[in-house]
Amino acid sequence: MSAEPVEPGQTSRIVTGRSSRFAAMQMDLGNLVSMLLPPLPLLWFGGSMLIYALHRHHPNPKVGEYTQRAAYRFYAVMGAIIPIGTFFPGRGITSWLIAWGVGLAVIIPWSLWSIARIRKEHWPDIEVPVETPDVEENPS
Repeated sequence: MSAEPVEPGQTSRIVTGRSSRFAAMQMDLGNLVSMLLPPLPLLWFGGSMLIYALHRHHPNPKVGEYTQRAAYRFYAVMGAIIPIGTFFPGRGITSWLIAWGVGLAVIIPWSLWSIARIRKEHWPDIEVPVETPDVEENPS
């Protein structure tokens, strides 16, 4: 989240619309990259949890909504492939490649559509109040 630095006495900071738009796209971008390279979905499964945790409660609620939708898509595909893969016959790679292809067919178009929607949407700058810690005087 890109924000202006907080100076002493400042009561708020600005989260730019550009920063909010990029934050909203990060989960979809990660989904695209991870699905295009076969070994990455397992790594992205963990990394996506970090992105989700960071952006779900973003000051701009639209960022959280887009992040949540992208997460649902990715976790649904991976959540289907893993248990179904348990019953793939033999040790062949063909079944896994078919499952990967199905995952591609679901994730790629949907993520591209979501990114296009994010880019078309208006993302205003948001003013966020700065929490100032209470300073207790320490008697010496």
